[in-house]
Order: sequence, then C-alpha cells, then structure tokens
Amino acid sequence: MILWQDIHAAIDQAEAIVLVTHENPDGDGLGSELALYHALVQYGKKVYIHNYSPVPRIYRFLAGSDVITHGCDFQPDSTVDLMISLDCGDQKRLSMPRSFFDQRLLINIDHHDTNNYFGQLNHIQKDACATGFMIYELIGVLGITISAAMAQSLYVTLLTDTGSFRYPCSSSYVYRLAAILIDAGAEPWPIAVEVYESATPGRMRLLAACLSTLKMTFDARVAWLRIDQAMYQATDSDVEDTEGLIDYGRCIQYVEIAVLIREESQDFWKVTFRGKLDTHVGELAQMLGGGGHAYASGCALCGSYDEVFAQVHDVIRSSLDTSS
Repeated sequence: MILWQDIHAAIDQAEAIVLVTHENPDGDGLGSELALYHALVQYGKKVYIHNYSPVPRIYRFLAGSDVITHGCDFQPDSTVDLMISLDCGDQKRLSMPRSFFDQRLLINIDHHDTNNYFGQLNHIQKDACATGFMIYELIGVLGITISAAMAQSLYVTLLTDTGSFRYPCSSSYVYRLAAILIDAGAEPWPIAVEVYESATPGRMRLLAACLSTLKMTFDARVAWLRIDQAMYQATDSDVEDTEGLIDYGRCIQYVEIAVLIREESQDFWKVTFRGKLDTHVGELAQMLGGGGHAYASGCALCGSYDEVFAQVHDVIRSSLDTSS
C-alpha cells in the first residue's frame, strides 16, 4: 500500500489539484472532498472540486459546498496536474470522460472492500470506517490543524458511513475521533438535523409508495423494495429523496439482506443492497458487476424489472445456500 508520505510528496509537487468522488455522492465522498479542500487551500494549493453529480440538498449546508462544480464537460485549467479520487472503488463510478484524467497523476484514496486500485498511487484501507477517517490522517500528515469547517465535513463522513455509529465498524477509536471533531467545532445536533431531519413532503409520499412495494422472500430473510419513475411523478419527488429508504427494509426483524431496485431510466436499474448479521452484500454486488462494503453495496443492471429482480434473486439464493 502506498504510504501517506508518498501522497504528501505528490501534493507538494502539484501545481493545481482536482478532487473528485463517485456519481450520486454521499456524505463520506462529499465530506472527504470538502475537508481535504479546506486543508489543501490552507496548505497553499490551488484546488478544485468537480463531480459528475450535483451536491444533494441535504449536504449543501457544508462549508465550501458552493465551490463544487458538476457535469461531464469539466475542463481543468492547464496547471492541473494532480487528480485525487475519494471514496470510489472503481474509476467508472466517477463517470468522467477519459480526457478528464489525461496527462495527470491520479491518486485513489478509498476504503471499499471491492476497490480495484485504478490510480497511479493507491491508498486503500479496507478496515477504515469511512474515507473521511483516512482524510483525517492525511490532514495530520500535511501538518494542518483541523478547522471547524474541516471538523464539520469529517464528522459527516463518520456519521453517514457508520449508519449513525451503529455499524460494526464503529470502534472505540471512531468514537474518540468523533469527540476530537466535536472539540474542533463539529456540531452533532445541527448536522443530524440537516442530514436526517430535512425531508421534503415529496420524500414522505415517496416513502409511503416505496413501502407499499415491500416483498419478503427466503423465509423473511430478504426484504425487497422498488421505486420506478412513475412514483417520482405521483409524489412530486426525485432521486435525492430515495436516500436512506432501503434502511426501512433492513430494520425489519429477521431480515438479513435488504434490496432496493430503483429505475434510473427505461430498462436501466440501480440496485442497492444493505446487509445485517453475517451476509456480505459487497460480494453480492460484485457478482453483479458492482461493489461496495460488507453491509452496504450496489450495482446497475439492464432489463425489465422482472428480469432484474430474477437476476438479483438468483444471486441472493446462491449466496444464502452457501452460507446456510
């Protein structure tokens, strides 16, 4: 594994830097970007943040989120010679054209089990609770003191990627780091309100529609939920309102795997998995061309809903048969 000192050296040598995370960014990807952005600016570097997808509404309260640009047509200025990918296990999930990376060093910093080491420099810590945990370490290596803005962003990475400190990765060190970030200026209650208690009315209507599709299989070990384009129109909601809906499937007693099949466009579906107990849903997603963690993962599949359901059902059945 590449050491932080190697990444430190690459940052020192860089004239300008672009930070990027995966499409449909989450709290860990965005929080990691913003914390590192503030640190690198303080370090004296010219820094940009550019993602394929816009910043979701629930994360726009983060300091610096207004500097993030998005789209597939970003043209970095000629001085940009370093790209840093954060919280992304596969370069394809950055959804940027090849020209975005041409003639630039690419550093890959991530904690996904299924990361495929796509950078020229790769720092992968699969046992880290969040990429933000790693960025905290890197900021320390750079010799930068954690500011309130950095603490706020890093706290969001911990909060969201540990499932509000509920997942098995929530070690005593994670709680100690959370305390350090609070002491540095992160405010847990306002952050929790922004992330978890700022739902639109459309989201609540979408939740009701989604829950009406609930299906249980494999002796109630697997919960299935579905969202299609018609639901957005009927509930005056959008794809951002789907964040966290799958957790309603996982919270059901005896459920080991929750599956949300969401229509992205005609005959194109995003499949999200959440695991509980001993089922490694990252391996399930990888079998279907995706990836992720032991307890959270996803993939994309083409076909009708029934065809996608059958494909996922077969993979889950083989996994449960093997683990039984």
